[in-house]
Amino acid sequence: MKVLVTYFSQTGNTEKLARAIYDGIEKKFSKEISPMEDVKNLDDYDLIFCGFPVHSSSVPVKAESFIKRIPKGKNLAFFATHGSLRGGKLAITAFHYCICLVPKAKILGTFGCRGEVQPAIIEKMMNNLEHKSWALEAQSAVGHPDAADLDNAKEFTGWMISNFLHR
Repeated sequence: MKVLVTYFSQTGNTEKLARAIYDGIEKKFSKEISPMEDVKNLDDYDLIFCGFPVHSSSVPVKAESFIKRIPKGKNLAFFATHGSLRGGKLAITAFHYCICLVPKAKILGTFGCRGEVQPAIIEKMMNNLEHKSWALEAQSAVGHPDAADLDNAKEFTGWMISNFLHR
């Protein structure tokens, strides 16, 4: 089995998660890790872990473009970092959207965890009444992804591989 872990990361949060997922893949499998912009061919992979940061309850444009070119029938597991509380509406909305981008893929699961938000973004959102509650929530994401988040990502990896092998 050949596994790809690919990601789009601007602050390093999603890359940390990608590396934890990569480390969670057993050595008996062929595995690669690469930023999305460096991935040229997706045909050779049996399972793809695809990660992005949640931006405005959605998938960043660069990640969206990549996800749209994933061949139909591929086995996918999505992961994301976000400033919201875990399991919150904003992150879930982003996962629903990214799943819609690949209607012919086999989605094995999703994993999201908090990621530290740049202070300048929080400050900007604090001045916008529509986004102030999110900015207050995002302040508590400092230090994430933390060790527990990365351990959870490794557990997620095992579940996704198990789902793939037993489908």
